[in-house]
Amino acid sequence: MHVPPKRFGAELRRARHEAGMTLTRLASAVHYSKSQLSKIENGHQRPSAHLARRCEVELNCPGRLTSLLPGPSRTAGSAAPGGPPSRRLLLTAGAATVLLAHSAPGSASASASGEQTGDGALVDSARALLTHFRRMAQSCPPPAVLVPLAEQTRALVALAADSGSQARHGLLLVASRFAEFTGWLAQESGDDEAARRWTDHAVRLAFEGGDHQLGHYGLVRRALMAYYRGHARETVDLSAAAGNHRLAPRIRGLAAQQEAEGHALAGDHGASLRALDRARGLLAAADREEDPTPLGPTHLPDPVAMFTGWCLYDLGRPAAAAEHLDAACASLPPQAHRNHARHGVRRALAHASAGEIDHACAIARTALTSASAVGSYTIGLDLRRLSGVLERHRGHSGVRALAPDLTAALTLSAAARTAPPLPKPA
Repeated sequence: MHVPPKRFGAELRRARHEAGMTLTRLASAVHYSKSQLSKIENGHQRPSAHLARRCEVELNCPGRLTSLLPGPSRTAGSAAPGGPPSRRLLLTAGAATVLLAHSAPGSASASASGEQTGDGALVDSARALLTHFRRMAQSCPPPAVLVPLAEQTRALVALAADSGSQARHGLLLVASRFAEFTGWLAQESGDDEAARRWTDHAVRLAFEGGDHQLGHYGLVRRALMAYYRGHARETVDLSAAAGNHRLAPRIRGLAAQQEAEGHALAGDHGASLRALDRARGLLAAADREEDPTPLGPTHLPDPVAMFTGWCLYDLGRPAAAAEHLDAACASLPPQAHRNHARHGVRRALAHASAGEIDHACAIARTALTSASAVGSYTIGLDLRRLSGVLERHRGHSGVRALAPDLTAALTLSAAARTAPPLPKPA
């Protein structure tokens, strides 16, 4: 439903009056100028979803303003915004659930995880190569890594076809991790269709190798894509579908993290924090397990802390978000350039939205060095949000000094979408 800006503005004014707050005071609280907020109240300027949530927090009226915003537009091939996961996607994950019932601890299915076999050295070498690609991706633009990564996946599948059954399982499982990582980098390049294809390929390879868990992790990856498209309900639905209680703690923990982001995008503070609490317990349990090729982020010492910060930002609480992100970013390893870029930009955005412009510009200047090196499309989405917030303070000396570097980083992130097409999975 499309809601005219005048209706939103009238409701904002009504909520402000009911809270006994002047326009000047509200503008100061959400770090907008009085004239900008006046234009929104009078229907002359469209509000952002983040401003709506900020106002809801300050006026203590959760959901009242965000419910008036239009939903994100549908994209070709995506599920309807707010709709459940597609039947085909759930059937794929459902197959994993059925197979899990026959995978008791100690069974052949449960132990087919790429452990040392007759050709264990080959499997170990492939795992080491994947670790090398992950390190490369922390400091290189996606196109520099994508094509060799895709070709390596094909090579592993070919090797598996010529190997004995035990080695074949191990090679297929490592190939599935290669394909999953290829899908993630395709998303970093802004190519959602390639990301979906390679994620689906990873699921198929994992099933062939005897790992019946990765089908659900495919849902987590789809949930992340939905989040970046701004589809809160789809993010929650896909994440919840991936949270089956019979799955490994790591997959359930990653699903809970993503579900928390979906709830935050929808403005549901309580549901978001509850999901984060689940994620924290599950990932702590997963850390006690031995996994030579873990799924999800591998360079984040405390991923839940990062997710908590970003959820708080989406919930319209930038000052609290900045506090969490400051603490979490302090523990990032120096070689994790992509994470320094992503979370540094988000940290700068949180501080800028909280009105700390000098501090935000100082953080952004450091983060932009890494952002320019990795050339990520998804980091570029946050760069554009940061640019939009800083534009409101374009007269500030720090903002003026940062502008050339910010523009250059935005140009490089946009260039990620013009990379040569990624080969399709075999």
